[in-house]
Amino acid sequence: MNALSNRLTELLGIEHPIIQEGMGPYKTNSIAAAVSNAGGLGTVSMPGMTKEPGRGSELLRDNIASVASLTDRPFAVNVPVGRDGSGVVLPVSEAYIRAVIEARRSDSAIERQLVALTTSAGFPGEFRDMIRDAGLIHMHKVGSTRHALKAQEQGVDVVIASGYEMGGHTHASPVHTFVLVPNVTEAVSVPVVLSGGARDGRTLAAALALGASGVAMGTRFIASSDNTDWHPAYARKIVDAREGDDVVFPAVYGPARGLRNAGVERLLEIVRTNEMTDAELIRWKDDGLIRAQETGDVDNGIMAAGQVSSGIHEVIDIADFVPTMAAEAAEILRRLAGAVSPAPVS
Repeated sequence: MNALSNRLTELLGIEHPIIQEGMGPYKTNSIAAAVSNAGGLGTVSMPGMTKEPGRGSELLRDNIASVASLTDRPFAVNVPVGRDGSGVVLPVSEAYIRAVIEARRSDSAIERQLVALTTSAGFPGEFRDMIRDAGLIHMHKVGSTRHALKAQEQGVDVVIASGYEMGGHTHASPVHTFVLVPNVTEAVSVPVVLSGGARDGRTLAAALALGASGVAMGTRFIASSDNTDWHPAYARKIVDAREGDDVVFPAVYGPARGLRNAGVERLLEIVRTNEMTDAELIRWKDDGLIRAQETGDVDNGIMAAGQVSSGIHEVIDIADFVPTMAAEAAEILRRLAGAVSPAPVS
């Protein structure tokens, strides 16, 4: 048995309590397969927030099939859930949820591997029964204890507590990981995963000490030799980042964190001058994110990344990194336990 086996690893059928975050709007197939093959849980990212729903569903199904062909281990899919002004789930979000379920139903091999759906941004309450009935483990990302309690009440299996320092979409009310995670673990009984700031064995050990059952990481996996889908210029920017190089900007479903560049400055100018319609601006943001990831336009594109970038100094090999991270965390916890004097006998 792995030293860090717990109810999260048992639920997901993985070796190490390490999850790769969804990192759309471009594909993360190579990263997802590498993380799953290394004993963690890889995640297929949704392929764009402004795709025509039918075309987006096709791309997502293709990406799911691609990951299933690259690993025989469990993996997940991430779907951000957006809503219109009336509170109705956006057609593209609904299409992605249905595409995940249909991919699982239509292929027995994929059904065995595609074990979890992660939802974020908004809660897909009207699809909760559909997700459960499809046999998917439902993980939901939250930025507050109130939302964690709501998710548990609605029947989710795992809560991902994401602190304000995380990359990509973050939260309008900033609560940092070291505050949020112990609040959430005290409030809910389902497994909790820490997201935001994790990068190595020390941070995994810290997450477990805070009551979490594991960690989810996105930025750390960008800077990996396995990330063959994204342009290598993106990884270089992560490795070169220093404290203070990150910035929060208005994204598609709310605020997001990324690295400061000309693209983000242009975005802030567009918002300030109100020179685009809402629909035009959403498409501009989506295109900017994809352009940075796919073509390496890290100057004028938009680079989602977490504050943890400042602590990432090398490109990793995921096959070595994931088990080493877990082993380092286990050794830290053993060493700390050994350093505590036994309680006196009364």
